[in-house]
Amino acid sequence: MKIACFISFLIMSTTQAFVTPMARQQLAYTLPQTQQNPPLSSSASSPEAFVNEDFVDTKDEQVAIKAILFDIDGTLADSWKLCFDATQVVLNRNNVPSITEEIYHQGTRYSTPERLARHAGYEPGHADFERIGNQLGGEFDEFYVSLVSLETARFYPGILDMLQRLPSHVKLGALTNAAVKYADAVLKCNCPVHAQMQETGRAKVQVATATIAAAIFSRFGSIHGADSVPKPKPAPDGLWMVCRDLEVDPKHCVYVGDSPTDGMAAKSAGMKAVGVTWGSHKQATMQASFDHLCQDVNELEDYLHELLRT
Repeated sequence: MKIACFISFLIMSTTQAFVTPMARQQLAYTLPQTQQNPPLSSSASSPEAFVNEDFVDTKDEQVAIKAILFDIDGTLADSWKLCFDATQVVLNRNNVPSITEEIYHQGTRYSTPERLARHAGYEPGHADFERIGNQLGGEFDEFYVSLVSLETARFYPGILDMLQRLPSHVKLGALTNAAVKYADAVLKCNCPVHAQMQETGRAKVQVATATIAAAIFSRFGSIHGADSVPKPKPAPDGLWMVCRDLEVDPKHCVYVGDSPTDGMAAKSAGMKAVGVTWGSHKQATMQASFDHLCQDVNELEDYLHELLRT
């Protein structure tokens, strides 16, 4: 509650009068430089740069699943309000009008720099699109990562239990189009011993829950964000890097996400794409990008176990 009030105060205190598109651009030019995010123009390197020669998609229809990779926001964590409020703060600080929730959700398919550049009124191809996006993105990352908590970025109900029940031999990884520090913070705040100790009442339950949560976090053998890969989703580079870290062929992996770009990245990387419909995107916009859609966490768990049995 305190964090929500703090964000609301920042939005109110930093909001300025509506500015014209021309004035908006002039003001945006004065944003401080930052190196938090990679340039939007960074091109994806060839698959060979991240995947060894054995990582070749053979187009097999049925292969053994050895690793499950997850998106973060809208997939594991119910964190959209944190990101939406932090976006408003950063935009208002830089004299850019607030956006609607609908516009925010539409923008989540992009990496943070590209999303914020678009929110600021820029389009790809504009001379300042990359610079403004990287500047706003750096400011956003620094601000919202510090606000991650169980109050602002808690796992959806059932997610922790689902992760717990995945077989121990299955490797786990995570890839987000947000910053890698953010992904790490969200996973840690949902899985650390101290957080679980605070949430439980009886001593025996405390110990058991804390042990489970800590074990789950340690199973994520690779965590990447848009700022730790050559090119963000829908490019497959980040997923290839996670596969390399886990030493698993992409064809033996599943990627679970809530955005069309998640499905596109998974298919480009040569792995099965599983979508969830409880995130930022409507089912109608996701069907073409995924091999399978799940309506709730129970269905996702059942489907993942079905894939593991093949």
